Amino acid sequence: MRASFLFSEVFAGLRRNVTMTIAMILTVAVSLTMLGGGLLAVRIADKTEQYFLDRLEVRLYLTEDVSANDPDCSLDPCKALMADLKATRDVESVQYLSRNDAVREAKEKTFKDQPELAKYVSETPLPASLRVKMKNAELYPQIYEKFYQRPGVGMVRNDKDIVDRLVSLFDGLRNAAFGLAVLQALAALLLIANMVQIAAFTRRTEVGIMRLVGATRWYTQLPFLLEAVVAALAGSLVAVVGLMLARPLVIDRALGDLFASKVFPRITGDDIAMVALVIAPVGIVFAALTAYGTLRYYVRE
Repeated sequence: MRASFLFSEVFAGLRRNVTMTIAMILTVAVSLTMLGGGLLAVRIADKTEQYFLDRLEVRLYLTEDVSANDPDCSLDPCKALMADLKATRDVESVQYLSRNDAVREAKEKTFKDQPELAKYVSETPLPASLRVKMKNAELYPQIYEKFYQRPGVGMVRNDKDIVDRLVSLFDGLRNAAFGLAVLQALAALLLIANMVQIAAFTRRTEVGIMRLVGATRWYTQLPFLLEAVVAALAGSLVAVVGLMLARPLVIDRALGDLFASKVFPRITGDDIAMVALVIAPVGIVFAALTAYGTLRYYVRE
């Protein structure tokens, strides 16, 4: 009986202030969508970093004389470099790529879909290189420090710098999304507080009668608290649906080519589900705490 009374009061209150209820649902939805976008940016950054760190190499590009005269790295200084690299601590593997192999890789992989560049590369002598894979990506700088001035080394390239720049891009997107989420959360807080105050004011006579017949303050205020929670739950569902739709309609369209070419790892349904499991409870708890604080400090019946 008490439960049915509570739920009837909750839905009556939501219908009575329908425009404010809709406004609060939409505001909560936008706020949680921004929060979800920030969390997705974090997941993309983490997946991108791990995706590339697993494939990172340090490349020691050899000088012109070594590239032209030592096609199989059987002579010094290439042979000595290879031996010293393999003897270096935490080096997982060392691969020699001759000039011809470098041209073939550029034509068949790097510029496979760009025939003009592939033709240009095939006519341009590329340097031979030693590709070093480390057990720990954080140790790549030691290869640069140890070998960049060695005879036969023309240039040392560390791909981790590129990965760090990519990750910083997603960090910036995350910060922007979190900033917008904070502003929307402030708007949602004010809307929830106003809705609770208005609902309590319009039903002050009913609440007063209930208090006179012995109802506790908690029991009379619980419907208002549940109204905020129900509205936040609806907003959370809208936000989750929005994120699910954003993946095929926005994310895949904007980054689809990069996903297909494996420049970035793809955002999956599991990523959306993980974010949803965070933002839905956050929205509900946020609404409940705001409503409780409003009832405690502004509603005295």
